Amino acid sequence: MLDIWRIAAGNLLRKGMRTVLTVSGIAIGVASVVIIGAISRAGTAAINGELDSLGLSGVSVSSSQNGTGLYIEDLDVLKAIDGVEEVTPIVTQSTLATSRGQSAQTLVWGVDAGANTVISIETKYGRAIQSEDVNSAANICMVDENLANALYSRDNIVGKTVSLMVGEVFEDYEIVGVIKQGSGILSSLMGEYIPSFVYVPYTTMQNITGQKELSQIAVKFVQGTDVEAASATIGARMERAKGVTEAVKIDNLSKQRDRLGNMLDIVKLVMSAIGAITLLVAGLGIMTVMLVSVNERTREIGIKKAIGASFKVILTEFLLEALTISIVGSIIGTTFAVAVCLIAGSALGVAIEFSVGSILFSVGVAVATGVIFGVYPAVKASRLKPVDALRRE
Repeated sequence: MLDIWRIAAGNLLRKGMRTVLTVSGIAIGVASVVIIGAISRAGTAAINGELDSLGLSGVSVSSSQNGTGLYIEDLDVLKAIDGVEEVTPIVTQSTLATSRGQSAQTLVWGVDAGANTVISIETKYGRAIQSEDVNSAANICMVDENLANALYSRDNIVGKTVSLMVGEVFEDYEIVGVIKQGSGILSSLMGEYIPSFVYVPYTTMQNITGQKELSQIAVKFVQGTDVEAASATIGARMERAKGVTEAVKIDNLSKQRDRLGNMLDIVKLVMSAIGAITLLVAGLGIMTVMLVSVNERTREIGIKKAIGASFKVILTEFLLEALTISIVGSIIGTTFAVAVCLIAGSALGVAIEFSVGSILFSVGVAVATGVIFGVYPAVKASRLKPVDALRRE
């Protein structure tokens, strides 16, 4: 077997340029599949992280057209429902943030202490909003990294101040914490539509605006809770408390997130199909090259069979040539793909994760493709009759 493989390698080296081009086809196909898989996983993880930072999880309860508004007393109604783990009031207002002559469009969230357990606020510097801040309606805030960099050209600005127009007046707020922005992919793709975020005690916003009504209430369920059933219970309880039908509007944000995840899976499937087509084209290239090789080496095959080479030996020789092309191409393609992903991830600041199983599957498919498309030329070569082969000029 070793001698046959040595002969096969020698045949490939004799047609160096042709072999290089065929190997390149396999390498490009494998690299495409590996890179597509890595990008898909990194993109999904980054977008999910960004959705977490925007609070897209759990259920959002807001007042409907038939409702009488949401108030702080409604929190007790929601807390009493089985399966509800945490609730937090939210008051929102789009406004302008200014400091040191710089300004930025901002979405102000009025939240309660412990809101990070419901809307996934991750503090990078400083501290979160505490109960004392809410009880005293303190003029303090937390800002995200985007706003910090826009106003102060750095992200750690704990202790600095920012002016926010809440209601109809500008007021100064002390920055006690900086929120981790996450991957920044949504911000970079939709920067004109998603503003920076500022979090203040909801009582502070209510005192300034004089408005006691809440914009919405974020609800987090105990893990394993049937969200659909719990949402129906929320609707029924709020109808009873408000005395009107369809008192609230319930947005199952987890369901919306799942739909987005399904869309990402479809995109990943389409991209993977494109990579698979590349591998198929590379396999056809192997078949073409091997058929040309059979035609060029017809006389050589006839001589080998005339001096005793069996059907099995000729078949194995050509199959090993196809296998060698596939293996070498797979190794080169995988190495190139990993290097490109690591370099791109480092440059963009995105964590790239590789699935060993996916890589091995891609390599396995590439090798199998090479062998399958090499079978016909190998069988054709092994079935040549010595007399007919020796007559060929």
